[in-house]
Amino acid sequence: MIALLILPIYIIANYYVCMWFMKWLDTICKGRLKIGVRIPIHIVYWTLCMGMYIAALVPEGGVRRIFNVAGTYWYGVVIYILLIIGILDLIRIITRKVKKIPKSETTISRTKFIALGLVVVLIIASIAVFGGIQARTINTSEYEIEVDKDAGKLDSLNVVIVADQHMGYSVGTSMMQDMVNKINAYNPDIVIMAGDIFDNNYDALDNPDKLIDIYKQINSKYGVYAVYGNHDIDEMIIAGFTFPSDEKLVADSRMDEFLEKAGVVNLRDEYVLIDDSFYLYGRPDYSKEGRGINGRKTPAALTAELDKRRPILVIDHEPRELQELADAGVDVDMSGHTHDGQIFPLNFTSKIIWENSRGLLDKGDMTSVVTSGVGFYGPGIRVGTEAEVVDLKINFKSK
Repeated sequence: MIALLILPIYIIANYYVCMWFMKWLDTICKGRLKIGVRIPIHIVYWTLCMGMYIAALVPEGGVRRIFNVAGTYWYGVVIYILLIIGILDLIRIITRKVKKIPKSETTISRTKFIALGLVVVLIIASIAVFGGIQARTINTSEYEIEVDKDAGKLDSLNVVIVADQHMGYSVGTSMMQDMVNKINAYNPDIVIMAGDIFDNNYDALDNPDKLIDIYKQINSKYGVYAVYGNHDIDEMIIAGFTFPSDEKLVADSRMDEFLEKAGVVNLRDEYVLIDDSFYLYGRPDYSKEGRGINGRKTPAALTAELDKRRPILVIDHEPRELQELADAGVDVDMSGHTHDGQIFPLNFTSKIIWENSRGLLDKGDMTSVVTSGVGFYGPGIRVGTEAEVVDLKINFKSK
């Protein structure tokens, strides 16, 4: 529903941007552009800005991929165009109102207007290029914590955590190979995938068989364990926004098959006792728990049958119920979902919305670990945040 609600707002916003862009071009040309030039510019502009909506109407394939990638990328870029132009326009209006200056006297010279427009274009282009590169550059983060419990034969555990791959139209084999290479470089004891492995549409994968082969390259002593997130479902989505549905949303069965073939164990409100040393519990997503689950277990219920003298590690896509998990005896909660806001200024609002937007947070005897994710949702841009693979070393200490 949100995808449809934002459409008129998005169109108005792009009309505002296009209006100023054409005014700038008219000024450069010392008058109005010829109709033969204006029409092609408008066609290109509006095709680009409506690309993600056009993609939803065309059949699956290369054309749809092009429209989707270009359209969602523009969606991210236009946010910054609006931010910059909007601020400049607001300053102009406020200055005129406060100083009671006639509109004619606040009009800057042609040379200054052209120069200002050029500066804005260069800033936007820089943000677009930087954000695109930043979104596809996977960094690494390293943390070390202590769990004051006896883990049997283990003194420590090297955990590599990834989340939010969002494999689909914009994230494919190249990024996943880079991710796997970085995972293996840490020689992990266990690998955790904390949800949003897919980006809703399985058919959007660029090469499923190759992606499976890439995932099978992961080397881990105890294996690879995952949970599904709110995007690991078969659902129409545009730029990160969804449509209403009366049916229960579940994963495409091919997603389940993908993980099975890739050697990834999908935990669905269940636990495993690994090497008779520690528990690993995988929770369904908070908002979209998926097939066969009608209300996930509470933190107290999920630890009720576990021996709390052993370390308890939980994978929960969204970093919620942190205090409840800590009170239930969980030692480490591993999450993603936040993207740490993904783009400025949402990286600041993310820290307000989420108790732990990224990194480590102690809740009593429990540590919350949140990764900003490998991939991205919606526009393929990161500004003010990083894509990352997290290496977490857990040292155990018996009481």
